[in-house]
Amino acid sequence: MRLSHYTVGNYTPGAPYWKQILWYFLGSSLIHSRWLPLSAVKVCTLRWFGARIGEKVRIKPGVRVKFPWRLTVGDYVWIGEDTWIDNLAHVTIESHVCLSQGVYLCTGNHDWNHPNFQLIPAPIHIQESSWIAAKSVIGPGVTVGRGAVLTLGGVAGQSLKPMTIYAGNPAQPIKQRKLAHNCELIQQVLDNSVEESKI
Repeated sequence: MRLSHYTVGNYTPGAPYWKQILWYFLGSSLIHSRWLPLSAVKVCTLRWFGARIGEKVRIKPGVRVKFPWRLTVGDYVWIGEDTWIDNLAHVTIESHVCLSQGVYLCTGNHDWNHPNFQLIPAPIHIQESSWIAAKSVIGPGVTVGRGAVLTLGGVAGQSLKPMTIYAGNPAQPIKQRKLAHNCELIQQVLDNSVEESKI
């Protein structure tokens, strides 16, 4: 391959040049800073630069976001220390998702068969109530199903099924996720039904 001939083709960053510069020198520094622990300030900064972010989102120190205008975050999301959202393409993180420390969301790949190493961007979608554990990596085009878990250091290059726990590189399903409180709620409903039938 010839990297001297590399171009991004028809890809664009999705924002005017002035906005990119302002983000790089001001906004990105505020989000990444370790001396500013306040999530509210970081959320407001991301919104000001075009991110769509819900309520009660927690952003820890050291977080990096490439392009906030290509980021959608739901409610009650936790984004851990040193998470890198490398969003050349859009990243959607639904409500009640936890991204633990050092998670890397990679939305760009290259065609290794192309002589000029052509860029291939693709979005990432992380559905509600999923947990991406520390030091995990999610690749371009991946959808993480609702309630799925990617364990410590896992690498997901393919989409993850809902309510399934994955581990390893490449990530493989190891078992189903069962939330204990759901079982308790079902038992409470059953117990109440039995009591009502006695009356």
